[in-house]
Order: sequence, then structure tokens, then C-alpha cells
Amino acid sequence: MKTNITLNEVSLGGQFTFPDTSLTVQRMGYGAMQLAGPGVWGPPKDPESAVAVLREAVAAGVNHIDTADFYGPHITNQIIRKALYPYPAGLVIVTKLGAVRPPDGSWQPAGSPKDLTAGVQDNRRNLGLDALDIVNYRAMGAIHGPAEGSMPNK
Repeated sequence: MKTNITLNEVSLGGQFTFPDTSLTVQRMGYGAMQLAGPGVWGPPKDPESAVAVLREAVAAGVNHIDTADFYGPHITNQIIRKALYPYPAGLVIVTKLGAVRPPDGSWQPAGSPKDLTAGVQDNRRNLGLDALDIVNYRAMGAIHGPAEGSMPNK
């Protein structure tokens, strides 16, 4: 009986093309949040293992990575860059804005135009990219559920 099954041997959930783009990804990607240390803060205990995990995921057919520069903060994107830069053709990096991690390790909203611009620049710098493929806005509300209201126009 075979016990070592690789991702190449199982379905990655089919493909998805982002609307109005030419970006097509496997539905199963890699969520990079836990590459950072405990509590998504600081470096991991074993940075080389984190690099190896990313390389193996891409080698197994994963072609999109979900990340945010506030993971670590900055650590996760720096690990992604170390592991995969120059990025292989077809790899889509999906990142998020809308939060910051101050020195106390808390999660704070960061939705002002200045915060969002800084978030884009931090992601680009730490990933080593001139442009970001996909950027999501993470609305910081109640930690375990939706918040009332809408995001104001700015």
C-alpha cells in the first residue's frame, strides 16, 4: 500500500480565472500566514524548513500563494521572496491590506489612504515585486465575525 502521496497525485480543486484578467490559478493554493513565528509574529523557529515548504508546494503544482505583509510583520513575505524569487512563470501572489501589527503584537485596522499606500509599498518591497497581482482588503471588524456598517468612501 502506497503511503507517500504528493500533491501532484491529487486534484488541486480545478482552476479559477480571476474575472477580467488572464490570471488563472489552481483552486488549492498555499496560505502563508503560519510561515511566521508563534502568533503570526516574528520569524519561525526553522526558517529553512519554511523555505523548503514553499518550494515543495510550488513544485507540487500550487500556483498561487495567499500572504500579507502584516504576517510577521514582514517576515512571511521575506520568506516567500527568499524561497521563490525570481518567481516562476504563472505563480500568482495574492496579498492583503487593511491591518498593521504594532510592537505589542496586536492586530490593528489600517484603512486610511496613507495606510493602504504604505501596505502596497511594504508588500512590493518585501516580495521584491514592481507590481502586485491581486490585492484584497481585509476589513478589521470583530475578530470572529462581521462588523456592522460599510467602509467609508475615501
